[in-house]
Amino acid sequence: MFECHIAVVGAQGNLEASASDAVVPWWSFTKTLIAVAALRLAERGALALDERLEGRPYTPRQLLQHRAGVGDYGGLRDYSDAVARGEAPWPESALLARVPPEELRFAPAAGWAYSNVGYLLLRRLIEARYGAGLKAALRELVLLPLGIESADLAETVDDMNASAFAGNHGYHPGWVYHGTLMGSTREAALALHRIMTGGLLAPASRAALLDRYMIGGPLPGRPWITTGYGLGLMMGDVQGDGMAAPGFVVGHTAGGPGSVGAVYHAPELCRTAAVFTGGRDEGVAENLAVQQLFSA
Repeated sequence: MFECHIAVVGAQGNLEASASDAVVPWWSFTKTLIAVAALRLAERGALALDERLEGRPYTPRQLLQHRAGVGDYGGLRDYSDAVARGEAPWPESALLARVPPEELRFAPAAGWAYSNVGYLLLRRLIEARYGAGLKAALRELVLLPLGIESADLAETVDDMNASAFAGNHGYHPGWVYHGTLMGSTREAALALHRIMTGGLLAPASRAALLDRYMIGGPLPGRPWITTGYGLGLMMGDVQGDGMAAPGFVVGHTAGGPGSVGAVYHAPELCRTAAVFTGGRDEGVAENLAVQQLFSA
Protein backbone atom coordinates (compact mmCIF):
# COMPACT_ATOMS: atom_id res chain seq x y z
CA MET A 1 0.00 0.00 0.00
CA PHE A 2 1.38 3.42 -0.93
CA GLU A 3 2.10 5.91 1.82
CA CYS A 4 -0.70 8.42 2.35
CA HIS A 5 -1.33 11.21 4.86
CA ILE A 6 -4.76 12.83 5.21
CA ALA A 7 -6.29 15.64 7.24
CA VAL A 8 -9.86 16.90 7.06
CA VAL A 9 -11.38 20.04 8.57
CA GLY A 10 -15.14 19.93 9.13
CA ALA A 11 -17.77 22.63 8.79
CA GLN A 12 -17.17 23.88 12.34
CA GLY A 13 -13.50 24.50 11.59
CA ASN A 14 -12.22 21.56 13.63
CA LEU A 15 -9.85 18.86 12.46
CA GLU A 16 -11.25 15.36 12.35
CA ALA A 17 -9.65 13.08 14.88
CA SER A 18 -7.67 11.08 12.35
CA ALA A 19 -5.83 14.13 10.94
CA SER A 20 -2.20 13.35 10.13
CA ASP A 21 0.69 15.20 11.76
CA ALA A 22 3.10 14.00 9.07
CA VAL A 23 5.45 16.74 7.83
CA VAL A 24 5.49 17.01 4.04
CA PRO A 25 6.51 19.52 1.36
CA TRP A 26 3.51 21.56 0.28
CA TRP A 27 4.96 22.06 -3.20
CA SER A 28 2.63 24.21 -5.32
CA PHE A 29 0.05 24.66 -2.58
CA THR A 30 2.61 27.31 -1.61
CA LYS A 31 1.33 29.30 -4.60
CA THR A 32 -1.96 29.82 -2.78
CA LEU A 33 -0.13 31.35 0.17
CA ILE A 34 2.03 33.49 -2.13
CA ALA A 35 -1.18 34.81 -3.67
CA VAL A 36 -2.60 35.64 -0.24
CA ALA A 37 0.66 37.42 0.67
CA ALA A 38 0.44 39.50 -2.51
CA LEU A 39 -3.18 40.42 -1.77
CA ARG A 40 -2.31 41.45 1.77
CA LEU A 41 0.48 43.69 0.47
CA ALA A 42 -2.00 45.17 -2.01
CA GLU A 43 -4.34 45.92 0.90
CA ARG A 44 -1.47 47.81 2.56
CA GLY A 45 -0.83 49.79 -0.61
CA ALA A 46 2.60 48.18 -1.07
CA LEU A 47 1.79 46.83 -4.53
CA ALA A 48 -0.92 47.22 -7.16
CA LEU A 49 -2.34 44.10 -8.76
CA ASP A 50 -2.92 45.78 -12.11
CA GLU A 51 0.24 47.87 -12.37
CA ARG A 52 2.81 46.44 -14.78
CA LEU A 53 6.08 45.18 -13.36
CA GLU A 54 8.94 47.53 -14.12
CA GLY A 55 10.14 46.90 -17.66
CA ARG A 56 7.59 44.12 -18.24
CA PRO A 57 4.29 44.05 -20.13
CA TYR A 58 2.40 42.06 -17.48
CA THR A 59 0.91 42.68 -14.05
CA PRO A 60 0.99 40.84 -10.70
CA ARG A 61 -2.63 39.77 -11.24
CA GLN A 62 -1.72 38.18 -14.58
CA LEU A 63 1.27 36.39 -13.04
CA LEU A 64 -0.87 35.13 -10.13
CA GLN A 65 -3.40 33.72 -12.61
CA HIS A 66 -0.83 32.30 -15.07
CA ARG A 67 -2.10 34.69 -17.74
CA ALA A 68 1.08 36.70 -18.26
CA GLY A 69 2.47 34.48 -21.03
CA VAL A 70 5.70 33.74 -19.12
CA GLY A 71 7.34 30.40 -19.87
CA ASP A 72 8.17 27.56 -17.49
CA TYR A 73 11.12 25.31 -16.68
CA GLY A 74 9.25 22.14 -15.71
CA GLY A 75 9.51 20.62 -19.20
CA LEU A 76 13.20 21.40 -19.76
CA ARG A 77 15.26 18.26 -20.24
CA ASP A 78 18.40 19.75 -18.71
CA TYR A 79 16.36 20.80 -15.66
CA SER A 80 14.98 17.29 -15.04
CA ASP A 81 18.38 15.74 -15.73
CA ALA A 82 20.13 18.08 -13.28
CA VAL A 83 17.57 17.29 -10.56
CA ALA A 84 17.89 13.55 -11.22
CA ARG A 85 21.68 13.79 -10.86
CA GLY A 86 21.33 15.54 -7.52
CA GLU A 87 23.08 18.69 -8.70
CA ALA A 88 22.91 21.98 -6.81
CA PRO A 89 20.16 24.31 -8.07
CA TRP A 90 21.17 26.65 -10.87
CA PRO A 91 21.69 30.30 -10.02
CA GLU A 92 18.59 32.29 -10.78
CA SER A 93 20.38 34.01 -13.66
CA ALA A 94 21.07 30.65 -15.28
CA LEU A 95 17.41 29.67 -14.96
CA LEU A 96 16.19 32.93 -16.48
CA ALA A 97 18.70 32.58 -19.33
CA ARG A 98 16.96 29.31 -20.19
CA VAL A 99 13.44 30.72 -19.69
CA PRO A 100 13.68 34.46 -20.41
CA PRO A 101 10.71 36.20 -18.78
CA GLU A 102 10.53 38.68 -21.67
CA GLU A 103 10.01 35.93 -24.27
CA LEU A 104 6.29 35.31 -23.92
CA ARG A 105 4.17 32.38 -25.08
CA PHE A 106 1.31 34.78 -25.77
CA ALA A 107 0.42 38.39 -25.13
CA PRO A 108 -0.57 39.09 -21.51
CA ALA A 109 -4.24 38.24 -20.84
CA ALA A 110 -4.51 36.51 -24.24
CA GLY A 111 -4.24 32.95 -22.91
CA TRP A 112 -3.37 30.71 -19.97
CA ALA A 113 -0.24 28.65 -19.31
CA TYR A 114 1.05 27.39 -15.96
CA SER A 115 4.32 29.12 -15.05
CA ASN A 116 6.58 28.53 -12.09
CA VAL A 117 8.83 31.26 -13.47
CA GLY A 118 5.90 33.66 -13.16
CA TYR A 119 5.67 32.79 -9.47
CA LEU A 120 9.42 33.31 -9.08
CA LEU A 121 8.88 36.86 -10.39
CA LEU A 122 6.07 37.25 -7.85
CA ARG A 123 8.35 36.01 -5.09
CA ARG A 124 10.91 38.67 -5.93
CA LEU A 125 8.22 41.35 -6.12
CA ILE A 126 6.82 40.37 -2.71
CA GLU A 127 10.30 40.36 -1.17
CA ALA A 128 11.08 43.79 -2.63
CA ARG A 129 7.81 45.36 -1.49
CA TYR A 130 7.81 43.65 1.91
CA GLY A 131 11.46 44.42 2.57
CA ALA A 132 12.55 40.91 3.57
CA GLY A 133 12.75 37.39 2.20
CA LEU A 134 9.78 35.19 1.35
CA LYS A 135 10.24 33.18 4.55
CA ALA A 136 9.60 36.25 6.70
CA ALA A 137 6.89 37.61 4.40
CA LEU A 138 4.83 34.42 4.42
CA ARG A 139 5.21 34.03 8.16
CA GLU A 140 4.05 37.55 9.05
CA LEU A 141 1.49 38.13 6.28
CA VAL A 142 -0.10 34.68 6.09
CA LEU A 143 0.97 31.87 8.40
CA LEU A 144 0.87 33.49 11.84
CA PRO A 145 -2.44 35.33 11.18
CA LEU A 146 -3.91 31.95 10.20
CA GLY A 147 -2.62 30.32 13.39
CA ILE A 148 -0.10 28.18 11.48
CA GLU A 149 2.99 28.15 13.67
CA SER A 150 5.14 25.22 12.51
CA ALA A 151 5.11 25.40 8.70
CA ASP A 152 8.13 27.17 7.22
CA LEU A 153 9.92 27.71 3.95
CA ALA A 154 12.21 24.80 3.03
CA GLU A 155 15.70 26.10 2.22
CA THR A 156 18.12 23.17 2.60
CA VAL A 157 18.40 19.47 1.91
CA ASP A 158 18.19 18.92 5.66
CA ASP A 159 14.79 20.64 5.62
CA MET A 160 13.58 18.20 2.97
CA ASN A 161 15.02 15.26 4.89
CA ALA A 162 12.41 15.98 7.59
CA SER A 163 9.67 14.90 5.17
CA ALA A 164 7.61 11.83 6.00
CA PHE A 165 8.25 10.66 2.43
CA ALA A 166 11.64 9.01 1.88
CA GLY A 167 11.36 9.97 -1.79
CA ASN A 168 11.80 13.64 -0.85
CA HIS A 169 15.05 13.02 1.03
CA GLY A 170 18.17 14.39 -0.62
CA TYR A 171 16.23 16.85 -2.79
CA HIS A 172 17.33 20.49 -2.71
CA PRO A 173 14.28 22.78 -2.37
CA GLY A 174 16.15 25.51 -4.21
CA TRP A 175 14.99 23.78 -7.40
CA VAL A 176 11.51 25.10 -6.53
CA TYR A 177 12.38 28.65 -7.47
CA HIS A 178 9.23 30.27 -6.12
CA GLY A 179 9.71 28.39 -2.83
CA THR A 180 7.99 25.48 -1.12
CA LEU A 181 6.69 25.38 2.42
CA MET A 182 7.24 22.37 4.64
CA GLY A 183 4.56 21.66 7.20
CA SER A 184 2.23 19.07 8.60
CA THR A 185 -0.67 17.68 6.62
CA ARG A 186 -3.07 19.03 9.23
CA GLU A 187 -1.58 22.52 8.93
CA ALA A 188 -2.11 22.48 5.17
CA ALA A 189 -5.80 21.67 5.65
CA LEU A 190 -6.19 24.30 8.36
CA ALA A 191 -4.42 26.98 6.32
CA LEU A 192 -6.74 26.61 3.32
CA HIS A 193 -9.84 26.28 5.49
CA ARG A 194 -9.04 29.47 7.37
CA ILE A 195 -8.25 31.36 4.16
CA MET A 196 -11.59 30.31 2.71
CA THR A 197 -13.75 30.79 5.81
CA GLY A 198 -11.96 33.43 7.90
CA GLY A 199 -11.44 37.16 7.76
CA LEU A 200 -7.76 37.36 6.85
CA LEU A 201 -8.55 38.97 3.48
CA ALA A 202 -10.78 41.98 2.91
CA PRO A 203 -13.91 41.24 0.83
CA ALA A 204 -12.42 42.78 -2.33
CA SER A 205 -9.24 40.70 -1.95
CA ARG A 206 -11.25 37.54 -1.39
CA ALA A 207 -13.27 38.27 -4.52
CA ALA A 208 -10.04 38.74 -6.50
CA LEU A 209 -8.65 35.47 -5.14
CA LEU A 210 -11.73 33.58 -6.36
CA ASP A 211 -12.18 35.36 -9.70
CA ARG A 212 -11.96 32.34 -11.98
CA TYR A 213 -10.52 32.13 -15.47
CA MET A 214 -12.05 29.10 -17.16
CA ILE A 215 -9.48 26.74 -18.67
CA GLY A 216 -11.19 23.61 -19.92
CA GLY A 217 -12.95 20.35 -19.24
CA PRO A 218 -12.20 16.85 -17.93
CA LEU A 219 -8.67 15.57 -17.35
CA PRO A 220 -7.93 11.83 -17.85
CA GLY A 221 -7.44 9.93 -14.61
CA ARG A 222 -8.39 12.93 -12.51
CA PRO A 223 -11.72 13.99 -10.94
CA TRP A 224 -12.09 17.29 -12.82
CA ILE A 225 -15.21 17.97 -14.87
CA THR A 226 -14.35 21.64 -15.43
CA THR A 227 -11.10 23.43 -14.66
CA GLY A 228 -10.32 27.05 -13.87
CA TYR A 229 -7.80 29.18 -12.02
CA GLY A 230 -8.21 32.13 -9.68
CA LEU A 231 -5.24 33.84 -8.03
CA GLY A 232 -3.08 30.99 -6.80
CA LEU A 233 -6.13 28.70 -6.69
CA MET A 234 -7.18 25.81 -8.88
CA MET A 235 -10.96 25.52 -8.98
CA GLY A 236 -13.75 23.75 -10.77
CA ASP A 237 -16.31 20.97 -10.70
CA VAL A 238 -15.21 17.50 -9.68
CA GLN A 239 -16.91 14.13 -9.56
CA GLY A 240 -15.48 11.09 -7.86
CA ASP A 241 -16.64 7.50 -7.43
CA GLY A 242 -20.04 7.27 -5.78
CA MET A 243 -20.93 10.94 -6.32
CA ALA A 244 -24.38 11.34 -7.85
CA ALA A 245 -23.56 14.86 -9.08
CA PRO A 246 -20.45 17.03 -9.39
CA GLY A 247 -19.25 19.23 -6.55
CA PHE A 248 -17.27 22.46 -6.67
CA VAL A 249 -13.80 22.77 -5.08
CA VAL A 250 -11.07 25.37 -4.71
CA GLY A 251 -7.49 24.79 -3.64
CA HIS A 252 -4.31 23.53 -5.25
CA THR A 253 -2.68 20.31 -6.35
CA ALA A 254 0.95 19.86 -5.33
CA GLY A 255 3.74 17.77 -6.76
CA GLY A 256 7.49 17.29 -6.75
CA PRO A 257 10.11 14.51 -6.68
CA GLY A 258 8.89 11.81 -4.31
CA SER A 259 5.40 13.02 -3.39
CA VAL A 260 2.21 14.70 -4.54
CA GLY A 261 -0.65 16.37 -2.73
CA ALA A 262 -4.12 17.84 -3.11
CA VAL A 263 -5.43 20.53 -0.73
CA TYR A 264 -9.04 21.47 -1.51
CA HIS A 265 -12.05 23.18 0.04
CA ALA A 266 -15.69 22.41 -0.83
CA PRO A 267 -17.56 25.68 -0.20
CA GLU A 268 -21.05 24.17 -0.23
CA LEU A 269 -20.07 21.74 2.53
CA CYS A 270 -17.55 24.03 4.25
CA ARG A 271 -15.11 21.10 4.39
CA THR A 272 -11.42 21.07 3.57
CA ALA A 273 -9.17 18.10 2.87
CA ALA A 274 -5.40 17.81 2.53
CA VAL A 275 -4.08 14.56 1.05
CA PHE A 276 -0.39 13.83 0.43
CA THR A 277 0.85 10.59 -1.10
CA GLY A 278 4.11 9.14 -2.30
CA GLY A 279 4.82 8.84 -6.00
CA ARG A 280 4.00 11.16 -8.89
CA ASP A 281 0.32 10.57 -9.69
CA GLU A 282 -1.56 13.77 -8.94
CA GLY A 283 -4.86 12.11 -9.82
CA VAL A 284 -4.50 9.68 -6.91
CA ALA A 285 -4.18 12.51 -4.38
CA GLU A 286 -6.98 14.52 -6.02
CA ASN A 287 -9.39 11.58 -6.09
CA LEU A 288 -8.69 10.83 -2.43
CA ALA A 289 -9.26 14.48 -1.51
CA VAL A 290 -12.59 14.52 -3.38
CA GLN A 291 -13.58 11.33 -1.56
CA GLN A 292 -12.75 12.90 1.80
CA LEU A 293 -14.73 16.04 0.97
CA PHE A 294 -17.90 14.54 -0.42
CA SER A 295 -18.23 11.05 1.07
CA ALA A 296 -19.59 12.54 4.29
